Amino acid sequence: MAASSTSRSLLLPAAAAAAIILALSSTLPCAAAKSGRSPSSAHLTAGFTRVKLAESQFVVQKPYDVPLRERYEQSGGVRRMWVFASDKPISSSHPGGARTEIKVNQKIYSSGVWQFEGDMFVPSGTSGASVMQIFGAATHATTLMLHVYGGRLTYYHQLTKVLADRVYDRWVRLNVVHDVARGNVTVFVDGERKLSAAGQGGKEHYFKFGVYKQSHHQPSRRMESRWKNVAVYTKP
Repeated sequence: MAASSTSRSLLLPAAAAAAIILALSSTLPCAAAKSGRSPSSAHLTAGFTRVKLAESQFVVQKPYDVPLRERYEQSGGVRRMWVFASDKPISSSHPGGARTEIKVNQKIYSSGVWQFEGDMFVPSGTSGASVMQIFGAATHATTLMLHVYGGRLTYYHQLTKVLADRVYDRWVRLNVVHDVARGNVTVFVDGERKLSAAGQGGKEHYFKFGVYKQSHHQPSRRMESRWKNVAVYTKP
């Protein structure tokens, strides 16, 4: 009995110390969490310099015949964009389809390595929409487009190139790296590399995100995406 009593007296201080350490650690957020970034993707921007962006550099493109408030809202750090398949383009003379997108109007780049980062939320039901793109290419409009079809994130409209399943109704972290000199694009989803693709040439590039109706695979009547923590990084 004496030995048992001695064991209990030795264990109590250790248990108390562990409890104190646990309590203290729970009150100390990691640097990635404090900055609003996912710890799983924080390493992807190492060696890059963040580009300072003013709010005026997030340029909304929406159907020309409806007020901005009917296709876009911003609240609590979240940018929400939606469009209907029957909507008009961004101008009466524009050849493109219906969209509500943000053009990140940072310096249009033609060299170096550039990275787009952001958290994306796609409500269930949205299908047949581009949600992110790198604009500019040698022979056509874009170097990269990421589409959503039936809850799957794909490379352009290629259903055999699925970057992520079940993207509906959850926040997904996207990091997209464009190395202009090497002519390649790399896409990371929630910190994991999901795509390496050849660049498409071209001399001027910039990033866009939102919803842009595509003509492939029966687009839904209404399309929406929400974004937060959007940032642009670069290195020579």
